Amino acid sequence: MSKAKVLFLCTANSARSQLGEALLRYHAAEHFEVYSAGLEAKGINPYTLRVLEEMQIDTSRQYSKTINEYLGKMNFGAIITVCSNADEKCPTTFLSQGAQRLRWPFDDPAAVQGSDEEKLAAFRRTRDEIQAKILGWLQDQNLAVTNMPVEQPRP
Repeated sequence: MSKAKVLFLCTANSARSQLGEALLRYHAAEHFEVYSAGLEAKGINPYTLRVLEEMQIDTSRQYSKTINEYLGKMNFGAIITVCSNADEKCPTTFLSQGAQRLRWPFDDPAAVQGSDEEKLAAFRRTRDEIQAKILGWLQDQNLAVTNMPVEQPRP
């Protein structure tokens, strides 16, 4: 039996969509093939990697990519837009193929200005919000969660 394919879509594929990809894979890899993309690719933000490493989530297979990597090559069961820009510009090609469209807008942690600690706090907050949304979504679908979240120590 094949797994449903899920795509997290954002503007730059550097933070929110990368977090979504990593967290859904971490919690439900047995149920889904998980991908992420952006309207453009700007590279993965180092803070994204830091907050995932805090949870000991392997990001070695993730890289920043555009939506063009998947257009015409893959059908998705669900497209999850994590910002309003991506939601507005989501290619209708995916939706016309029957993909469920989920709108989960999150504040952009990369937009936070300030000290290293303030930026890191913003990425942790977004990571935790995305994780909570994913866990609620999985629960709504009565799907088992592989890795239950634990309170992360704050360095």
